[in-house]
Amino acid sequence: MEGAKEPTRASVPGVQSFGARVAVVTGAGTGIGRAAAIQLARRGANVGVLSHDEGNVRETVASIEGAGGEALALVADVRSEAALTAAYGEVERRWGRLDMVVANAGINGVHAPLDELTLAEWEHTLATNLTGTFLTVKLALPLLRRRGGAVVVTASVNGTRTFSNTGATAYSCSKAGQVAFAKMTALELARDRIRVNVICPGAITTAIDDNTERRNIERVRIPVEFPQGNHPLAGGPGTPDQVARLIAFLLSDDADHITGTEVWIDGGESLLIG
Repeated sequence: MEGAKEPTRASVPGVQSFGARVAVVTGAGTGIGRAAAIQLARRGANVGVLSHDEGNVRETVASIEGAGGEALALVADVRSEAALTAAYGEVERRWGRLDMVVANAGINGVHAPLDELTLAEWEHTLATNLTGTFLTVKLALPLLRRRGGAVVVTASVNGTRTFSNTGATAYSCSKAGQVAFAKMTALELARDRIRVNVICPGAITTAIDDNTERRNIERVRIPVEFPQGNHPLAGGPGTPDQVARLIAFLLSDDADHITGTEVWIDGGESLLIG
């Protein structure tokens, strides 16, 4: 509605308030990560906003604080064990606890035919998406184990339901790996009262294509045409806020019996083009 105000901190009607809980969201400078950080703050959480881009981090923090929330700027590369350890140290010093982690940071990387994809390009994508998830969750454990908590990993339809994204071999493998990681750790960490789930978005209106290099993929692409579009439910891509609401649900007590589960959020896209 034109002129309607955005709900402020802990004022979202009909949803659980996160009270004094603390969350860390990686890749929170833009897109899904930013939307998730803002959504959690609106529901009352204190949020560690983590990204490698300081300018984007500051913008997200400003959005949260402008709505009356509390946020902490954390500038770190998720591929760096030292940087993430330092970031979690800042969270502990600021709030003394950690309850929720959103392992969202990721890149599309290079999409290219297999015989053209270099080892360096493969390793860069896997290091950011899969090793970054491993480090994000592993290094959060000392804090999460104090009172239990919840983790959400952002994977993708690619590598889980959809394999028609020609040339995205490294990306798809990293996303399939994230699903396996979530299932393995969900079982292992259940004794610590830590839930781990994974979301698989389809096409979402973000800037992730800005870090995508597509090279000669037409050489190996299998042509497929969907005259009516390939998003059956909505007719187009989803929004970061739609994904953020799913993340907030999986982190909430309303999902307290859900762990080790992947949830696709794609408007039916992967059912059509998988």
